[in-house]
Amino acid sequence: MEPTNGSKEDSKQAISEAPEGTQAKEAPPPAPAATVASPPKVTPPPKPAAKPASPAIGVKKPKQDRPPENDHGIWRISRRNFFSVAGWASFFVFLATSTVATLRMMFPRILYEPPSTFKAGFPDDYVVGEVSEKYKDDYRVWIVREEDGFYALLAICTHLGCTPRWLASEDKFKCPCHGSGYRKSGVNFEGPAPRPLERLKITFADDGQILVDKSVRFRYENGDWTKPDAFLHYS
Repeated sequence: MEPTNGSKEDSKQAISEAPEGTQAKEAPPPAPAATVASPPKVTPPPKPAAKPASPAIGVKKPKQDRPPENDHGIWRISRRNFFSVAGWASFFVFLATSTVATLRMMFPRILYEPPSTFKAGFPDDYVVGEVSEKYKDDYRVWIVREEDGFYALLAICTHLGCTPRWLASEDKFKCPCHGSGYRKSGVNFEGPAPRPLERLKITFADDGQILVDKSVRFRYENGDWTKPDAFLHYS
């Protein structure tokens, strides 16, 4: 049931007439909220002003297959430049050739060969019946010792100039190239060799050693083996 207007007024009057102590105390106003001090803001230093970008300059790169238009190197030789370069090149080639030829004339072409004369040791160094190959590699000479002396054979095949081999077991010289065979004396007996081996001059040196001279040769077919220097007598 809703209160009437008269009852509302009576209640208000009763409240106003009530003693002060008995009046309801009003709630105190709320305390203001504590404010937290925020740290001061640090302002960064101002950035330097950016320089205005320069306009991009287009750079033309030359292609690999051809040079640029302003290249005057070897790839851009004109007809006039070609003859000029060719002329200078010919001049330098001629100069280099002349220099080499001049230097070559200062050194004559001399074929250095071992001396034609050499000493082959003392007679007692050899055994009777022996074919010594001691000087075959250096001088291409065999020295044969007989009972009454020595003779020297040139180790060059008379067929095509190969170096034969001494086969002691067969008592003969045998050419490995075409099979020419020579007896111990040097006379040919088999193969394509047209004539016997050549003998060389053999004598005694002043100190008593055997001296062989390759520059003096004796041929069997010419009867030269009977000459004094073709055989060295020693007993």
